[in-house]
Amino acid sequence: MARQIPLTPEAIAGHASEGDPTQEVAPDLAYRRLAIVNVSLVGPPGAGDRNWVLIDAGVTGTGALIRSAAEQRFGAEARPAAIVMTHGHFDHVGALADLAERWDAPIYAHPLERPYLDGSASYPPPDPTVGGGMMSLLSPIFPRGPVNVARWLHDLPEDGSVPPMPGWRWLHTPGHSAGHVSFWRESDKALLAG
Repeated sequence: MARQIPLTPEAIAGHASEGDPTQEVAPDLAYRRLAIVNVSLVGPPGAGDRNWVLIDAGVTGTGALIRSAAEQRFGAEARPAAIVMTHGHFDHVGALADLAERWDAPIYAHPLERPYLDGSASYPPPDPTVGGGMMSLLSPIFPRGPVNVARWLHDLPEDGSVPPMPGWRWLHTPGHSAGHVSFWRESDKALLAG
């Protein structure tokens, strides 16, 4: 039988506590809900400068919310050791260039996502008949253009490690995008699926 990390009602997406909408799901793992997507903050509270990692970068216009969540969790002016991407769709890269510039943080992604993150290609048009629901129907109007963060961009290591996240592994989980990855930590069975 699969083992699942128990979550309190407060840790479930959509539940917002007053004051700090960031939800902790493990001592060193939290998420911040941003419209239609979550970003994850990996590192213990109070970790300080360059001692934590941001997973994904939300939709356009959410950079200040991400910075605020990071400062509340890790300390004033705490910059991440890295920004690690599950993939490069618009709802995961909206604040990426702003955050990378402001924090001068390396960005890690699967090599198949590189063209969409270095400015050289746009994603292919979506198929609104796949998946069903309102998001699928609206998908033709979503931005597909690339962002250009080539200055900070690095490929995830072939050995499956996730810099600088000891104990985590990246898993190639294509389908949503060719280079989509998920992050797995065996010690507590934590999975970040993007």
